[in-house]
Amino acid sequence: MATNGADDRNMPRLARIDPRQFDLLFSGCKLERYAAGQHLFVQEDASDRIYGVMSGTVEISIYSPGGQKLVANIELSRSLVGEIGALDGRPRTATAICLTACELVSLSRAQLFDRIEKNPPLARAMIELLCTRLRWVSGELGDQAFFGIEARLAKRLVFLSGVMADSAGWIPISQSELGEFLGATRESVNKTLNDWRNRQMIAIKRGGLRITNAAALSQIANSQDDD
Repeated sequence: MATNGADDRNMPRLARIDPRQFDLLFSGCKLERYAAGQHLFVQEDASDRIYGVMSGTVEISIYSPGGQKLVANIELSRSLVGEIGALDGRPRTATAICLTACELVSLSRAQLFDRIEKNPPLARAMIELLCTRLRWVSGELGDQAFFGIEARLAKRLVFLSGVMADSAGWIPISQSELGEFLGATRESVNKTLNDWRNRQMIAIKRGGLRITNAAALSQIANSQDDD
């Protein structure tokens, strides 16, 4: 999907393996259907499977001991879910829940290693995927340290517009969910969004928003907060 003309050179991107490697990895796997709201796994669960998203949207979230939620990522079609735990066999680092009805394929940890051993290019694909994930996390840490809420929110909206917006440009996400993406309060997100709406940079409706001035939003996304 288009990002309405925004400059996305410094924006995050989805971490995916090559489609041919995705097909090779999950060749012969039975299609699994999950309802919206159904968990694939919960943080600290034992890791025994890797999932491939065929259709739908999967949210990856991290929870604090007190139950505070931080949305780490959104996974869409042809994305992998749960690869870290499947590779190292340690407990899940996050919670994965289907935001929409999803169609998935999956492999056990033993099957994953068997296919990697029989198809060495899969090992390179998995390494590249993990490096992309690491770059994502590094970028998020940098944003938290060096950018204010406006820049981080603008960057997130430009990214979400590219991967989640419908044909009319509407991103199906609430202000509370945006706060969970950024580790920010709903109030701070609401204040910023209302300001942008007044400046005709975005449009807002219940349960969604749309970028109407991508150039202005992209400029904010790439501006460091010097305050």
